[in-house]
Amino acid sequence: MVTYLYLIMAIAFEVLATSLLKETQSFTRLLPSIMTLAGYGAAFFFLSLTLRALPVGVVYAIWSGAGIVFISAIGWIWFRQALDAPAVIGMGLIVAGVGVINLFSKATPH
Repeated sequence: MVTYLYLIMAIAFEVLATSLLKETQSFTRLLPSIMTLAGYGAAFFFLSLTLRALPVGVVYAIWSGAGIVFISAIGWIWFRQALDAPAVIGMGLIVAGVGVINLFSKATPH
């Protein structure tokens, strides 16, 4: 169970860092740049802890899939970036794929 907590932390830090990336203005603003780099560092640290117990392909699928969905939601809410129907459907398929991996794959502990 701790492994999944590490994965949640990795996702949270990656989403935070990616959300701040726009505020760096191409890394010309110091504080957002430091926060972004620290967020990515923490994300990769927690991701590495997750890889002790789960296969890299499964971890990366969950990490990247969740990150895509959360970043898209933040972009829609915070940055007012529109999502059309194909984008929403595609993200739904990503969520479904992550669910299939977690529920049915023998590559992950249940």
